[in-house]
Parts: sequence; structure tokens; C-alpha cells
Amino acid sequence: MTNKMATNAKNISALLTGLAKRNYYNEPEFTDDFLKSQIFPDLSDEAYATLLKRCSNYMKNLVSADMDFNQLEAFLTSQMKRREAAMTEEEASAYRKFWKVHKNKIHDTLVSKTNWNNSLKKVSWRIDVKSQSKSTENINEPSAIVELQIENPEESQKTEVVQFEMDESRLAHVLQNMKDIEDQIVQYCQQ
Repeated sequence: MTNKMATNAKNISALLTGLAKRNYYNEPEFTDDFLKSQIFPDLSDEAYATLLKRCSNYMKNLVSADMDFNQLEAFLTSQMKRREAAMTEEEASAYRKFWKVHKNKIHDTLVSKTNWNNSLKKVSWRIDVKSQSKSTENINEPSAIVELQIENPEESQKTEVVQFEMDESRLAHVLQNMKDIEDQIVQYCQQ
């Protein structure tokens, strides 16, 4: 690889990192003008705008699909085989390195930004059998004791614990509701 190609790959990598910092890590000081002055000072404004749009679009594709590394490789290969404005191997290498470093952090950042409500952190359960009751018909009847640990995203150190008990019919109803939710998710994903 020539020095110019290495610089190009390094510059593309630096641009991708700057875009990630601005777009996903909440660092607004990484403006287009700042990135151009720091990474591509000799590039014309028009050429930089084209490169910026291209890098932004590729990054949006990576992020929106939350690509694993096999998907990334297929995507990069397809971009390198394009007839017009094909990606170079050096650019593809920069994207591989960038995605290896930033994939999980970007994913976690997006998940935390979209989680505005409490979230379920842990579910514990056990089955108890009643051995004493006012009426003999309730003796030896199983019940599920459920404990939920719920975390507020704004107060991550504070966890709320909710405990409740369900008999067999109530448990069957809850399980049916979960099945309905699962069916809806599967149906939505197949569209």
C-alpha cells in the first residue's frame, strides 16, 4: 500500500470517527467545517461535500441494519463492485476497522437513547405449594411467586423490585398474553 493510500484510509477512518462522535456520541463540536479543516484541508469544498455525504450514507446503512461482520463484508464487497463511484479496498479497510471499534458502542448508545421508560433488568420466580389455608380446597394448590427488578434509565443506580403471586389460571392468562405479543412481533418482522 502506498503512503497516499494509507493516508486516505487513515483520513476516511478519522472522518468516520468524527461523524460517529457527532451523530451518536453527542459531541456537537465535530462540525463538517471542523472535520474538513482537521482531516481534509486540501480537498475542495465540493469534493469534501461528496465524500461527507458518501461516508454518512454508508455509516447510516451500517448503523440502521446493525450489521454483523458477515453482513458488513457483503455490503462492502457490493460497494466495491459498483460500476460508478465504487469503494476502494483502502476505504473498505477503513470501514472494517471503524465498525470493529464502534459497532457495540453505537448500538448501546442508540438503545439507551430510545429507552425513555423503565426497563426490566431481571426476572426471578419460584413455585410454592400452599400447606395451610382456611379452606381445605386451597391446600396443595401451586402458585407462582414472581419478582421483577425494574430500572429507571435516568436513575440507573436505583432499582425497583416488584413481587406478586399468581395462581394457575392467572399464570395461563399471562402466558397467553406473552404468546400473543410474540406472535405480533414475528408477524411484524416477516413483513
